[in-house]
Amino acid sequence: MAFDGITIANLAYEFKSTLEGGKIAKIAQPEKDELLIAVKNNRETYRLQISASASLPLIYLTENNKPSPLTAPNFCMLLRKHIGSARILSITQPGLERILEFELEHLDEMGDLCRKKLIVEIMGKHSNIIFCKEDGTIIDSIKHVSASMSSVREVLPGREYFIPQTIAKENPLEVTEDVFKNCISTSPTSVQKALYGHLTGISPIIAEELCHLASIDSDRSATELTEPELIHLYHTFRLMMEDIKDGHFSPSVIYDGDTPIEYASVPLSCYDSKGYCRKAYDSISALLENYYASRDTITRIRQKSSDLRRIVQTALERSCKKYDLQLKQLKDTEKREKYRIYGELLNTYGYELKGGEKSFKCINYYDNKEITSPLDPQLTARENAQKHFDKYNKLKRTYEALSQLTKETKAEVDHLESVSSALDIALDENDLVQIKEELMEFGYVKKRRANEKRPKITSKPVAGVLEEADPVSPLAREARANKTVVICAGHDATHTGASGNGLKEEELTFKVASGNDWWFHAKGIPGSHVIVKSSGQTDLPDRVFEEAGALAAYYSKGRENDKVEIDYIQKKNIRKVAGSAPGFVIYHTNYSLVASPKCDLQEVK
Repeated sequence: MAFDGITIANLAYEFKSTLEGGKIAKIAQPEKDELLIAVKNNRETYRLQISASASLPLIYLTENNKPSPLTAPNFCMLLRKHIGSARILSITQPGLERILEFELEHLDEMGDLCRKKLIVEIMGKHSNIIFCKEDGTIIDSIKHVSASMSSVREVLPGREYFIPQTIAKENPLEVTEDVFKNCISTSPTSVQKALYGHLTGISPIIAEELCHLASIDSDRSATELTEPELIHLYHTFRLMMEDIKDGHFSPSVIYDGDTPIEYASVPLSCYDSKGYCRKAYDSISALLENYYASRDTITRIRQKSSDLRRIVQTALERSCKKYDLQLKQLKDTEKREKYRIYGELLNTYGYELKGGEKSFKCINYYDNKEITSPLDPQLTARENAQKHFDKYNKLKRTYEALSQLTKETKAEVDHLESVSSALDIALDENDLVQIKEELMEFGYVKKRRANEKRPKITSKPVAGVLEEADPVSPLAREARANKTVVICAGHDATHTGASGNGLKEEELTFKVASGNDWWFHAKGIPGSHVIVKSSGQTDLPDRVFEEAGALAAYYSKGRENDKVEIDYIQKKNIRKVAGSAPGFVIYHTNYSLVASPKCDLQEVK
């Protein structure tokens, strides 16, 4: 799953046909390390998404837009000033590097034509977006790299741009046969490692594919290859490079069942014998967006929710410790009845004591067994009895107080675990805003000042009917015959996501759902409420319950398990507990099913 030089070459080929000659219409910076550039060309508008994220760097064409901050960051403002209406002259890739260079032409303040370069480096944690003059002088970059951060290259305004060569590698598009054979045959590693270790832009999976096409064991030592094998490997490699030069790409994703395991811009025949299936794409951008979009969203949301996660985790750890201590103290109160019996027996038989005894044996008239009562030798029988009664009363008061406190602390722990689970399945910033509002309401986050503006919460549809466009889902087939079947999850009501924060769940269950609708939830663990709106039907197909159960399992804390037990019941039997945290309900009778966590339904627009 490498964003290698061949993937970049495929992107460059695609961008040449769509963006070259186009005019930049809009530049936005939705994230601190991401650009979204709109380009108009051939009466079409294309959106180019560029991310220099250290965890997931990306570049591809997309049809989706993203909200931008009210105040544009400095780098975005600089680009708008210089190239806000520039024309894209060319898009090139140096060698087979993971770099794309956009040559731009624009008018300066004096109305003269000028040229600039926007350089995108997709290099893992070293990824960057660099804006340069025509001569290569850096104007600015989305990430500044000082000498203290890197001894290889500074990326700062005024510095000269160059491609760092930390490892001496050959350009695959220009390497000769003699150089190729010398690099491979002298490498003290396997053939696969020799290929991607000595050739720029070649990833391990491409090296594996080259070995497979040449019928050479990829784990074999490179020094053991014979001359004919080296020649055959070079010719196989040369054919692949010729296809790349000519723009003959075949982007596809390899699936193991429903799980994508690899993608590439060339056919990966090395997986054919393993029983995996391949899905071909017409566009490398469509492939990358499909493959990375959900992962990029999750990565972004996790970054933005880190502060909330830390607050929730700290509060949860504190509450768990408090709960454990309270349970221990509550267990200690179980011996309170013993002290009451000691006192009563001393009042009954204490006249037999002569004084100075450290213990007293007598028959317990409650069970007719002998019992030994501890005594303070310096106190009389009556005073010892009173001491035991005082101990009993103290433990009794502790028990009564702790019985209530443990319930409250357990509810607090359950609430925090529910919020933690909601953070795990949050899909956008709107979800985080609502979770933060919930934490403010319960005092975990400081409430905003009176003059501080409350963030806007964008409402989403609360329900959706499955459309006929989904041929895979069993529920879609039911929907063809019955258009009234609706599933809502965590109040998001989209079949590609749900947010399980308590406020949404409470609104879904008690405002959206009606009495005869069906309510689903993972048994005994935090998760989203799922509602099946029956629309007055009394007999729903079994597949509806199975799909709803799978959705409830997927959006729960048990989503990593193979099977999750699901409780389901009609909404009219659900009750809200007065004073409890939002989203918490009780029910006294229910049905159960076991479901595999799954969410393969189409999003409802």
